[in-house]
Amino acid sequence: MIHDTNFEVIIIGGSYSGLSAAMSLGRSLRNVLVIDSGLPCNRQTPHSHNFITQDGEKPAVISAKAKVQVDFYDTVQFYNGLAISAIKIESGFEIKTESGKVFLSKKVLFATGVKDLLPEIAGFAECWGISIIHCPYCHGYEVKTEKTAVIANGDMGFEYAKMISNWTKDLRLITNGKSTLSLEQTQILKKHKVEIIEEEIVAIDHENGNVQQIIFQNQSKIAVKAIYFKAPFQQHCPLPESLGCELTEQGLLKVDAFQKTTVPGVYASGDCHIQARSVAMAVSSGSFAGAMINKELIDESFV
Repeated sequence: MIHDTNFEVIIIGGSYSGLSAAMSLGRSLRNVLVIDSGLPCNRQTPHSHNFITQDGEKPAVISAKAKVQVDFYDTVQFYNGLAISAIKIESGFEIKTESGKVFLSKKVLFATGVKDLLPEIAGFAECWGISIIHCPYCHGYEVKTEKTAVIANGDMGFEYAKMISNWTKDLRLITNGKSTLSLEQTQILKKHKVEIIEEEIVAIDHENGNVQQIIFQNQSKIAVKAIYFKAPFQQHCPLPESLGCELTEQGLLKVDAFQKTTVPGVYASGDCHIQARSVAMAVSSGSFAGAMINKELIDESFV
């Protein structure tokens, strides 16, 4: 039960980054509200890796444990719901939820992540985060040396395949249509025995999200154990842009060295502004954002 409507800080997004910021602010004696709709981007991913002390743990277990620890601080409250509007007011910000609740705060932190835009290929979404993966640092060790595909083209395809070759030499680059690789890039990939496949993909055959084979438009098939793909994305939450926050060319929230967006009083942490997405980096940026918000509140009161 939320008894207050007026807070020093409202955090929108209560996953790894938002919870990390909440702990930092809670320990700084700040009156904080975390608003979360319960839909983290990695909810389909079975295990989290490359996060010290939590390597191999289920993402949901990490966030559940974090919430229990943050809930220890009595200055932090939680609201389960969706924030649907954010308005700048004289005293700070007004946040309205889908249920009609209205909360006020001096500062706002968006830890809302991004939404991956997946291709309309049968079976793709079911495998996303399980056997179709984006980050070798998060998941590459578990499929090291396995028969692997990279779906990409052009410069990104070349650089992506080059990177993944560190984890497996049994590698093919699927351009999903006519290759836009340069002649030099093509020759280098062939030199390193990376097969280039230009056929268009029509389906991913899988068992419970574990890819079995890739099926092409010409009805040919290849069996693989893992697929790497960098999905285009959009901001998961439209509220930062509605407040006037600027985006980078990549579509991420633009922040300065102190996690401040281009709108005074509005901060961002986690995947909504970090290009290299991982649980560890989300936690780090959330903790830092919390400290920077606390510092700004101190500076404003210490006059």
